[in-house]
Amino acid sequence: MTDTSAEPAVAQLSADSVLVVNGLGKRVPLPDRQLTILDDVSFSIRAGEAVAIVGASGSGKSTLLGLMAGLDLPSSGTVILAGESLNALDEDGRARLRGQKVGFVFQSFQLLPSLTALENVMLPLELADAADAMTPARDILQKVGLGDRLGHYPRQLSGGEQQRVALARAFVTRPDVLFADEPTGNLDTETGAQVIDLLFELNRQQGTTLVLVTHDEKLAVRCDRSLRLSGGQLVSP
Repeated sequence: MTDTSAEPAVAQLSADSVLVVNGLGKRVPLPDRQLTILDDVSFSIRAGEAVAIVGASGSGKSTLLGLMAGLDLPSSGTVILAGESLNALDEDGRARLRGQKVGFVFQSFQLLPSLTALENVMLPLELADAADAMTPARDILQKVGLGDRLGHYPRQLSGGEQQRVALARAFVTRPDVLFADEPTGNLDTETGAQVIDLLFELNRQQGTTLVLVTHDEKLAVRCDRSLRLSGGQLVSP
């Protein structure tokens, strides 16, 4: 097995690294043994890069994303996100960092059903105490082609429209890092292609660092590079 993770010590010192993963491991106890989901994973991602995390189902991709975003804690190793060590932060500190620096796009959209499209996109700005949440939310919904759907609730929108709202919500705070977990998994091929085009266009416009978890090799090649997981370990592409 070829390990592509031989850069952690140097990467931590790199001025342009927005995300540094060093010796990351995740294990969970089972009744008769310990299950290793991730094992000694190390890499760094430069600011502005688009990086795909690829691998078969069960290889640890979504677990890795959750650890990189501070949604879960590792069993071993460290994550440095936007200059801050997630290991050194408590739950509130990690939530604060996510609110300030991170955007998310999920396969299941994760829109709040009781809020309109506009209100869903305004929400992260309101949580950040932005002086004006409505104007940037309206503007980015217009940009994703939903200017005439502002007052619609998620149940009144198609799957593609819901994911466009999710993209708008993710980018409206102009995050340093955007994590996307199988963003087209619930969409048909044509709609998924449109959403991905929009994702890369918004990413290009804002200069965001994109970390994309996908099993789709055609999607992965649109990124600057790919990191491949197999059996919880980082292997050569």
